[in-house]
Amino acid sequence: MAASAALPGLFFCFAAMVLLIFVSVSAPTWNAISFMDAGGLSFGVLGYTGSTTHVCYYFPVSVPGVDENVMHNLTCALILYPIAAGLAGISVLLGICGATYHRAGTVFMSLAAALALLCTLIAWIISTSLFGVERTKLRDNGVNAAWGNATWIGLGALVALFLGSCTAACGVFGSYRRTRRLY
Repeated sequence: MAASAALPGLFFCFAAMVLLIFVSVSAPTWNAISFMDAGGLSFGVLGYTGSTTHVCYYFPVSVPGVDENVMHNLTCALILYPIAAGLAGISVLLGICGATYHRAGTVFMSLAAALALLCTLIAWIISTSLFGVERTKLRDNGVNAAWGNATWIGLGALVALFLGSCTAACGVFGSYRRTRRLY
């Protein structure tokens, strides 16, 4: 018998995991999802359109007033998105254990979801700051730069993880007793 108390947390953690996977495979792997689109290039977690896939990349255009080394180091921090996706996946597995077997799975799902929430929050703040500064500087220099959809997908994952960790924490106190059938 499934423990219905663990199911809302499991649902939200699963939704967050899917959204974080989408963000993690953004440009250059999947150009439809990007943090920023500028000058025909899409920028993602592991590079930009036309670049090789790797952690820590330099922006292809040097912008006056922006320290390239700082921006390079901030792109290194974007690795937190795939880490958060992995932690959300672990919370889903633990949530399945909690929903089908024992309360301990729900307890650990709540902890893993909270850790994934922390990683996602840090990554979202860094990515919003990084691409916001770069977007503003590019627009000041006459380059058409716009926000991509990965920023908002990351925000959706952040909200889903918040709801998932809260509902999982509340689900710990739900009923896990197995009912006996008397015939």
